[in-house]
Amino acid sequence: MKKYLVSLFLLQLFSCTPQENKKANTVAYFDLAGYFEQEAARLQKGNPTIIKNVTALAKAEQKATKITDWKTELASFSNADINKSSWKGEFITTNNTGNISYATTNPKIPIKKIEIVSINNKVKSVKIFKATKNYLYTSKDTLIYYPDSLYFIQNLQNIKLLGDKKYQVTGKFK
Repeated sequence: MKKYLVSLFLLQLFSCTPQENKKANTVAYFDLAGYFEQEAARLQKGNPTIIKNVTALAKAEQKATKITDWKTELASFSNADINKSSWKGEFITTNNTGNISYATTNPKIPIKKIEIVSINNKVKSVKIFKATKNYLYTSKDTLIYYPDSLYFIQNLQNIKLLGDKKYQVTGKFK
């Protein structure tokens, strides 16, 4: 009986987890990750047909398709979220009646600029500009999203000893 009680006590002791600090998650800038999570869920439910054009290594391919996983399809946009605690205060915000932009000159931050156009609090376009540079390569990404119309992803790379590489994905909603 003692062994049973000791075992029960130890089980309860080790199964207890400290309570998380439930302070509000503050968002300093536009919640890009949250927006694209909602878009992915909406598009997953609506299941639109997309005319997708992919260009890589100077070869292009186009086809009409249904995207099976919108969260993965829009991951490049979601991953450009600038609401990281270490980046707080690193972006200059410009707000001109529905046109919001966030820009940084910090070379350690790959997302250089985000432009969001809204009309009546509804997002009409999102443009993201990324750049990375080091002694081995430079990379520039342009991501553009127009809800229910088009998404565009372009990557330009220059890798030492390998030269320039470019790929582009365009998805037009049918």
